[in-house]
Amino acid sequence: MPHAHPLFVLVLISSSCFPPLRNNPPQDDFCTSSEQAQTYEDTLNLSSFVLSLISPKHTALPFIYQFTAGAIAGVSEILCFYPLDVAKTRVQLETGKSQGMVTVLRRIVAEEGFGRLYRGLAAPLMLEAPKRAVKFASNDFWGNTYMQMTGKTKMTQSLSIATGCSAGATESFVVVPFELVKIKLQDKHSTFTGPLDVVKHIVRNDGVLGLYAGLEATFWRQFWWNGGYFGSIFTVRANMPKAESYSGQLLNNFIAGSIGGFIGTVINTPFDVVKSRVQGATKIPEVTPKYNWTYPSLVVIGREEGFRALYKGFLPKVLRLGPGGGVLLLVVEATLAAFRKALGPPYV
Repeated sequence: MPHAHPLFVLVLISSSCFPPLRNNPPQDDFCTSSEQAQTYEDTLNLSSFVLSLISPKHTALPFIYQFTAGAIAGVSEILCFYPLDVAKTRVQLETGKSQGMVTVLRRIVAEEGFGRLYRGLAAPLMLEAPKRAVKFASNDFWGNTYMQMTGKTKMTQSLSIATGCSAGATESFVVVPFELVKIKLQDKHSTFTGPLDVVKHIVRNDGVLGLYAGLEATFWRQFWWNGGYFGSIFTVRANMPKAESYSGQLLNNFIAGSIGGFIGTVINTPFDVVKSRVQGATKIPEVTPKYNWTYPSLVVIGREEGFRALYKGFLPKVLRLGPGGGVLLLVVEATLAAFRKALGPPYV
């Protein structure tokens, strides 16, 4: 396996799907090949900022070390911020007046114990590797497919939107079973003993296809996040002052990626609420579920609970954008530094 630039690792640990966008990259020794140089300039979500801070003067580590650093960073971010995901799910499953995030977290600790903040953690941990593999492969596949279909030789804004949306939709097929298990365990009224208990119960009652409950809602959640992100990122960057230094470029990337991520979250949160409702519901034989197809469910929630209910859990989702990136940065840098020290020249 040829060496890959540390930025490549961001594909493995970022929280969203994105294609490699290609414009005019800076030609310096921060990049180890022309393809990596092309990827460097325009891979612009929060994780790209995090990983682009890796020192440009080091010889790139072999892929396996970068993969490991990315995996460790991704797991660390989950461990640090998983309670926010639990709070988000609890809020989204409520059909009455929404409680604040802090109130939800306090009540969980007081009434159920601190350990409940990490209930269902095994599912996202097991999902990390397959999700990242599918993310990278689907980005590459759809990017190449759309460029061949249109005869383009480089990625454009419209192609990046199409690629991102398609990659997100593809990823949903891998994500759904893990998300379903996680939601079932995070529910306040859950009586399952663990992930395997959830899987056994679903397969026994609904068959293997029951593990894909909420697929349509997950599809639209992934699809619209990417659409919002890539639909805004070019405009945001075009209106930012040109960076005159390496640190300035990193700052621009961080700001643009954060704004794009925020816009993507604004657009996809209603679909995330529906997904949680669909996957958290208890099936009753011969009874049509209240929340079934995505768009009718959006109407039902809006009509019965008000428009604000479609944005339940928005705050904990947004809070992971900044602090989560900080954790990724620290862990990736520390892990790669340890690898370099252990391997010695030419990596130190």
